[in-house]
Amino acid sequence: MQVNSPQRVFYALASLPRRRIIAFLSQTALSTADLAERFALSRPAISRHLSVLVRAGLIGGERQGQRVLYRLNRDALLGALARFASEVDGPLRHAPQAGRNPRDAI
Repeated sequence: MQVNSPQRVFYALASLPRRRIIAFLSQTALSTADLAERFALSRPAISRHLSVLVRAGLIGGERQGQRVLYRLNRDALLGALARFASEVDGPLRHAPQAGRNPRDAI
């Protein structure tokens, strides 16, 4: 699966409920109804969060009968975080060292 833009990934990760959904999906596949039981959110609200996560490539759904089970796309999440770390690390490695704070390079 191809990962979408970093903007979509980090937009998806900016929401606490979506990060909690990812945490649950990192343990097991769950349906919208299963997730709604674990949160103080309606099924439509959970569906909207899942839609954002799917568009970002962070989760995928698999139809099983009447319901869809969602799973974390671990490789997409780790790949996005690794690319971000690489982007941040590059300027820090090339920053002049003489009396400068490495954060100034960012």
